[in-house]
Amino acid sequence: MTEFAAPLPIMARYAVMVDVGYIYAAAGELLFGSSSRRDFRVDAVPLIQVITKHADEVIRGELLRVYWYDAARDRVPTIDQRVIAQMPWVKLRLGNLNARGQQKGVDAQIRADMEALARHRAITDSVLIAGDEDMVPAVEAAQAFGVRVHLWGIEPPYGTNQAEHLVWESDTVDVLDGSFLRPYFTKTPVAAVEAARSDAALGSSPTVPSPAQLFGERHTRSTSRTGGHPILSNTGGFPAIRDTGPMPRLGPDRIRVEEAGEHVAQKWILTRGRDNIRDLLPGPILPPVIDKELLVDAEKELGLSLRPYQEAREWLRDAFWERVHREFGISLGRSRG
Repeated sequence: MTEFAAPLPIMARYAVMVDVGYIYAAAGELLFGSSSRRDFRVDAVPLIQVITKHADEVIRGELLRVYWYDAARDRVPTIDQRVIAQMPWVKLRLGNLNARGQQKGVDAQIRADMEALARHRAITDSVLIAGDEDMVPAVEAAQAFGVRVHLWGIEPPYGTNQAEHLVWESDTVDVLDGSFLRPYFTKTPVAAVEAARSDAALGSSPTVPSPAQLFGERHTRSTSRTGGHPILSNTGGFPAIRDTGPMPRLGPDRIRVEEAGEHVAQKWILTRGRDNIRDLLPGPILPPVIDKELLVDAEKELGLSLRPYQEAREWLRDAFWERVHREFGISLGRSRG
């Protein structure tokens, strides 16, 4: 039986809806092995242009506009985001960036826009660049109004970086590979990354702050999750504890440890998935084998040992559980032990 491809209408009208958090993190993981924005720079304007050109080649019709969903602290746009907002046919949508560098409110904006455009017959097709399963209701709602949803993803270095249910529900699926993305992503020099961390520790503000830079000062002044112990503060490549004693001692940076915990959790989810969630239960204490894997993988990523730092290992486990909670919708408390 020959493969059937439904023809597009002669006068299709479409929107391109981009979850920037997804595309940046997935491309960074693919190209540089890191999903942290401070580890690479993105030339967003030509990236948007090439995505628009590709959409025009795939969907014959008229572009309504590109919706660029990103996040910023208190929804105050950065310089780069202001430039994007001024591009023709581009609508910048900003969610909030919380203290851990996580974007909030973006998924809801995508769902609201996609459903509204479909309901008012403003589009016949939607190109969605996203990976979160939370997008499934938006896809189903748009399809109920007759809109075709074309899901684009980023080539994963391993496993998958898009929810299986989201892939199932979409009308067509495409993948943007490394050669498509590489011209617009540049690895940040190590010296620049270390300088940014130093800026954060000193309270200075770079031109386009990263989440770590935005909240470095806040972490310096706060107490730890477990009580009255002093928090770790950045002082360059290796941070030092702000203590009342005369001599600081070296220790890992909290933000880097939490990022490593989320990264290892993401790898676990991609390789083992929903069918193996029982391996983590009953929680909140991780099974010894998985706890050891988490520690070993995180130490490789961080380039230092966490064995002497009980508090840092708790940060690591907490970040792992929080990522699992977001994926599977379970809540098992903090991972003490």
